[in-house]
Amino acid sequence: MAVHSLFEAATYLFDPVHSFWERRRTQQWVAGILVAVFLLSLLAIEFNRQGLLPDPLARLTPPNHFHSVNLAFSLVLTLEVIGLIFTLPCSIAKSVGKQFEILALILVRSSFKELIEFSEPVALGGHVDVAIRIGTDALGALGVFVLLGIYYRLQRQKEEIKNPVALYRYVATKKLIALVMLGLFAGLGLFNAWQKVNHGEMIDFFPAFYTLLIFADILLVLVSQVFLPSFRAVFRNSGFAVATLLIRLALTAPPELGAIVGVGAAGFALCLTLAYNAFYHSYPG
Repeated sequence: MAVHSLFEAATYLFDPVHSFWERRRTQQWVAGILVAVFLLSLLAIEFNRQGLLPDPLARLTPPNHFHSVNLAFSLVLTLEVIGLIFTLPCSIAKSVGKQFEILALILVRSSFKELIEFSEPVALGGHVDVAIRIGTDALGALGVFVLLGIYYRLQRQKEEIKNPVALYRYVATKKLIALVMLGLFAGLGLFNAWQKVNHGEMIDFFPAFYTLLIFADILLVLVSQVFLPSFRAVFRNSGFAVATLLIRLALTAPPELGAIVGVGAAGFALCLTLAYNAFYHSYPG
């Protein structure tokens, strides 16, 4: 009875929050806030360059306008991570696909982040190494983008849990995990803000959160084994957890190697899907 109440509580809490986030008006407001933050950050940086900000704000405000681009992409990624959390109750394959979407955006963000190495106006002289890193991240993002498109085309609708009660419990358990991840995401963001205000520096948010996702994915594999104990399902879901681990390694590797590992992770997930569809999709049991 207590377990059933927990399933109901997770469902009743998750569904309204998810519905509110996916609402068109909410997305419009969020998009408007992103535009406003980007423009205000550009204005604040210009004020700082002109010496018009008070000292406490001046110390927190960078002097290069390209920091605004990095901020804008960081906010876009933050929204994508929230979207990822809301996909956790869906199939593991869809959740992994969302993680690769975020990886592609992180690589694009890394390309723009390198712009802070340039002075204004932008000139290539003396920054060939930076240009190479920008190109590597951009090509890596494109590679992940292409492989992800093929990966999505290969996905098939599967109803492997026939018992409606078991299906409800399985989805409710994943909703509970998603709520926990949403809380950890908010906590990590608040901790990062506290670090910035009190120490002037922040942890690298997205690699840190991807580390948490590794544990969440392993937990999802263990939960799925309760409801889908067949070898093919366990191996497939475990393989997707390995793909998540490779994404985490890609985020912490040097730029040139990170892009290669990221594309390799997408290729691994694609090959896993190909093998599953070819040999195990219609396999009994």
